[in-house]
Amino acid sequence: MLQFEEPPGPRDPALCAEASAVASRYARRMVNDPRYNLSNPAALWAWQDRQRAILRLLVQQGWGDLGGCRMLEVGCGTGNNLLEWLLWGAQPEHLVGMELLPQRHQLARERLPQGMQLLQGDATALLEAQASNMQMPRYDIILQATVFSSLLDPAVQQRLACAMWAMLKPGGAVIWYDITVDNPFNPDVRGVPFKRVKGLFPYARGPSRRLTLAPPLSRILAPWHPALCSLFNWPFLRTHCLAWLGKSPNT
Repeated sequence: MLQFEEPPGPRDPALCAEASAVASRYARRMVNDPRYNLSNPAALWAWQDRQRAILRLLVQQGWGDLGGCRMLEVGCGTGNNLLEWLLWGAQPEHLVGMELLPQRHQLARERLPQGMQLLQGDATALLEAQASNMQMPRYDIILQATVFSSLLDPAVQQRLACAMWAMLKPGGAVIWYDITVDNPFNPDVRGVPFKRVKGLFPYARGPSRRLTLAPPLSRILAPWHPALCSLFNWPFLRTHCLAWLGKSPNT
């Protein structure tokens, strides 16, 4: 397995500034926020809804068997999504996670198999360094889940998108899951409408859909009965976008 780390030397000032800002924003958030604990009925319902949608998308795109899929998650946090991919049949040696924050990286390292490669550092710098190495294998799938909404610098967003695209195999895809609207109660995130997604990945092709019932509404409905979330899960009440951003096999 190729081990790869962020190259030594002077750091890019723009990336450093946004990375520091992201770390500060996360420091303000509540640790182990009960709203996102799976013992919370609303969080559990949203998690299962997203799982079903991603699995359906993978099957539709020919990835019903993940055994040979080489997948990278940008912003893997403490490893929850990578754990899901293991349950879905992906092999640890084919999964790679990148995480900016050292504490989250350490927790992921403790939870995940040692055969899985986990890199700590700025994903843009890591990916750009990988792309410059012609021997570095590209990825079949790159997953990003609510990373871009935490990047408030449009130039850094675009640079990360370009780095992700460069590290995709021809015929590969970015799986995108992120909020599309601003959260009036959280100035540390900014919605990324699908028009912006298309601007970030102008050559991508594939299906997209609105997903995830607005959390304030699901937190009201789910404690009564999860079926109420399904009943009110209309597209105009959903706050996230799930997209398959496919790269042409001929690229």
